[in-house]
Amino acid sequence: MNRPDRPVHGRFAPSPTGPLHAGSLVAALASWLDARSRGGSWRVRIEDVDRPRCSEAAAEDILRQLDRCGLVGDEPPWWQSRRGAAYAGALEQLVAAGLAYPCACTRKDIEAAAAQAGWVHERHGERPYPGTCRPERGGLAGRPARAWRLHTGRAGGGVEIAWDDRRLGPQRQVVEEAVGDFVLRRADGLWAYQLAVVVDDAEQGISDVVRGADLTDNTARQILLQRALGLPTPRYLHTPLVLAADGAKLSKQNGAAPLDLADPVQALRRAASVLGLVLRDTDGVADTLAAACEAWRAQRWPD
Repeated sequence: MNRPDRPVHGRFAPSPTGPLHAGSLVAALASWLDARSRGGSWRVRIEDVDRPRCSEAAAEDILRQLDRCGLVGDEPPWWQSRRGAAYAGALEQLVAAGLAYPCACTRKDIEAAAAQAGWVHERHGERPYPGTCRPERGGLAGRPARAWRLHTGRAGGGVEIAWDDRRLGPQRQVVEEAVGDFVLRRADGLWAYQLAVVVDDAEQGISDVVRGADLTDNTARQILLQRALGLPTPRYLHTPLVLAADGAKLSKQNGAAPLDLADPVQALRRAASVLGLVLRDTDGVADTLAAACEAWRAQRWPD
C-alpha cells in the first residue's frame, strides 16, 4: 500500500505535435489508473516547450481525445510554453552553484571531438558530450555561447545513479559516461525537456511518474537534476510500448495513425491489454475505467 505520508499525484504529459495514437493512450491510461486506483489525483501537462513542432490545435485535440476516454485531470492543464520564468529560475540556481555553464559547440564540433577521442557512435544512441566548453577546460574560448549545459561531473553524474523502476526493477546509469553534460537550454533559446520536466514535476507535487519505457533512459538525468536543484525524486514506472509492424516504437515520427475513438470502450480495452490487464465485461467508459482500476490494483505494482 502507498505510504500515508506521501499522497499519490500522477500526470500525463503529451507533446502536442499531433493527435494521440495507440501508444499514447497506453501511457495516459496507465498514469490515470496508477493515481486513481490508490485514491490519488491526476493532472495533464502539455509539454509544448518545442514550440516549432507543437501547436495549440494539436493540444486541444489531445484534450478532447482524453475527455472522450474519460481521462480528465483534477485541475486545468499546465502548458510548458507558459512556464519560462520557472525554468529560468532553475537555470539561474544551477549557474550560481557552479553546476551549469554556457556551451559554444555545434553538432559538428561535438562529432569532431568524439571522433578525435575515438568514440564510436551507435545508431540511435546517445552521443556523449565531451565537455569541451567546461570552465576548467577553457570555457567558451572567445566563441559566442549557444546553449547551456549541466556540469555532470560537479553535479555528481560521475558516480552511478541507481533507482528502482516499479515495473522494470533495479536500474543504474553513470550519466557523465552515458550522455555527458546534457543541455538545459538549447541553442535556439528553447528550454530542454530534461529541465522543464524536473521543474514541473516538483512544482506540481508529482509523486509517481508513469510513462512509456522509451523514456526510461531519461530517468538518471532527471534524478541528477532533482538532486542538483534540491527537489524530491518521484517513483518511476515505465510501461510496455506499442510497436509498429516493423518492430519499432509506435510514434508520430514513424507515421502512427491517430487514435481511433469511434468506440472509446474498445480503445481503452486494447490499451489495458497492452498493460497486461484482463478486464471483466463492461458497458460504457466509466464502467471500463472502473474495471481497469480493479485489474491495476490486482497487479500489485510496488509502491
